[in-house]
Amino acid sequence: MNKSKAREITPDTKVGALLDDFPELEPVLMELSPKFEKLKNPVLRRTVAKVATLRQVAKVGGVPLPRLINELRRAAGMDQMEVEESVTGETSPPPWFAPETVYETLDIRPFIDSGEQPISIAMEKLAALKPGKILKVIAPFEPVPLLDLAKQKGFAVHLRKEAEAGSVACFFRKPD
Repeated sequence: MNKSKAREITPDTKVGALLDDFPELEPVLMELSPKFEKLKNPVLRRTVAKVATLRQVAKVGGVPLPRLINELRRAAGMDQMEVEESVTGETSPPPWFAPETVYETLDIRPFIDSGEQPISIAMEKLAALKPGKILKVIAPFEPVPLLDLAKQKGFAVHLRKEAEAGSVACFFRKPD
């Protein structure tokens, strides 16, 4: 077996690493969800694919995590593995959410449609957000890498699905 292909495929495998180690799995991934077609975009491939895990893209693509992992493992000639599906149900708005505290709304759909990667723009907006205020981000899918980065930086996050928008994520900078 080729040494570079000794890597395991797990929920925490980065999409970029998967496609670097197993380029032959790209069509398998694309077949699992039409949303994965966006990974053909070189900008997304160089940026999002380097930080997004299979766990995250399963949510974005609407593919059950166990199915995603085991289809990829099967195609790579690996044994199946038991994978727990993480469930993130939609919740009521948190106590910090109030429409009047929405400081700015960022619609990232046009960026994604044009093949641009909006994560750096969103992170700049979050860095400039004043304490006690909310940045509202509208996305065509659950922006999992952005949610994870914002949480790591101490932002409170609330996500909801909207029929027309897709997903709306609200990021709250806690008061000092």
